[in-house]
Amino acid sequence: MSTTISRDRVPLPQKMGYGLGSFLDMWGHWLYQSLAFHVFNVGLGMAPGLISTALGIKIFIDAASDAIFGWLSDNTRSRWGRRRPFMLVGGVLAGIGLPLMFAVGRGWTNTEYFIFILVSLAIYVPVMACFNMPWVSLGSEMTPDYHERTSVMSVKNAIQKIPELAMFVAAQFTTLAYFNGANGKPDILRGAQVYTTLLGAIMVVIALAMFFLVKERYYEKVVVTQTFKVPFRDTLYRTLRNRPFRKLLGTMMAYGLATAMVGTLGYYTTIYYVCGGDVARGAKWNSAMGVSGMVMGLAGIPFAVWLARHWGKRNALAIVLSLAICAFIGDWFFYNPELPWLQLLASGCVAFTGAGFWTIYGSAMADVIDHDEMETDQRREGSFAACQSWINKVGLALGNGASGWILQFTGFDAKLPVQSEDALFMIRVLLSGIPTIGLLVAIVVILRFQLTEQRLNEIRVGLEARRGTV
Repeated sequence: MSTTISRDRVPLPQKMGYGLGSFLDMWGHWLYQSLAFHVFNVGLGMAPGLISTALGIKIFIDAASDAIFGWLSDNTRSRWGRRRPFMLVGGVLAGIGLPLMFAVGRGWTNTEYFIFILVSLAIYVPVMACFNMPWVSLGSEMTPDYHERTSVMSVKNAIQKIPELAMFVAAQFTTLAYFNGANGKPDILRGAQVYTTLLGAIMVVIALAMFFLVKERYYEKVVVTQTFKVPFRDTLYRTLRNRPFRKLLGTMMAYGLATAMVGTLGYYTTIYYVCGGDVARGAKWNSAMGVSGMVMGLAGIPFAVWLARHWGKRNALAIVLSLAICAFIGDWFFYNPELPWLQLLASGCVAFTGAGFWTIYGSAMADVIDHDEMETDQRREGSFAACQSWINKVGLALGNGASGWILQFTGFDAKLPVQSEDALFMIRVLLSGIPTIGLLVAIVVILRFQLTEQRLNEIRVGLEARRGTV
């Protein structure tokens, strides 16, 4: 186990500045998905299958947009760098546009809601890609050190717990008595509009702050010396030729697909199984589960850093995935109407392993890019981020596209205040079973990942002999 030298360390303000991007990433990408069923299905009565179909189509738009902006940021040269200008423009516009995603009326038909969702996503998704692709790419440029990369990702993921908490309390916020309609029931749509307006304003401020806090370490010494452009086709074709990248990508896809397919089942299990159909009570428990997820997720980050430092990133990922299997199997017991507080363990254990997985995964991705530079003599962080997005978004599209239909397959009916025992049983079985299968596949794939610490040290020596230190 090597020690990080002082020049490779990233100052804490820069780590925190980079980590602030999690606010825009979480709220711009995932808040809408977490509220879509709550607002459009529970609040407005839209068919869940149409919602999941729209979200599935959204992922394909996202994948194409990410490819374009990843490629653009790789090839941009400006006085402010190649990533930061895109992050500033995309972040500000994403904050302004967030509340407009719920600018709908009441009493629309399913078709009208479906068309609005598709059109609004087609406009908003490229705006988020303008911020997100350069931001993800920048994470691989923060330091050349094997272990310091994990430290950067640990700070980023620790900060991410704050916007994650805001996502968990979103449903409860929309059901506050302040938003009750004339019938005395929560006006979920109005609550969502107010909530996203507040978060959007915060996103604008953070985008401005990040522009001044973050630095592009590789830009002056490596990137500006590359006079050739990165071809657009490289965002997929040549990037996928990198063997370690394919292994890491396969692990991520198996993880993401399996968890996305059941992403909504936990929400419905809380409301209709544990809380007997009481939406307001279920929203409160979801908020509490968010706090539990934040605390346990924070605990999972230093645990993952310790694993990666002592056992290497490959073995650390395999251990974290094994623990995630245990967490999802535990959901069968943690969702209990007689002991509702056990739900805190359900969200907490999943968050513990999820934070560990993404901390190590992000660090390993930077290692893959060093390996690619050794082979191609190019820094193509944007191409790798874009290709990763292509594959990840396809997996999420399949998962999210299936989630609503999986819910319908269980026999769930939003018009019924109390669900049948058969429907609730199937929801619980699938909530534990689907992720378990996917995570087993992820373990098999990651154990074939070749980039060890020793190999990365050899690659770094070769790169520095060729183009100097950064």
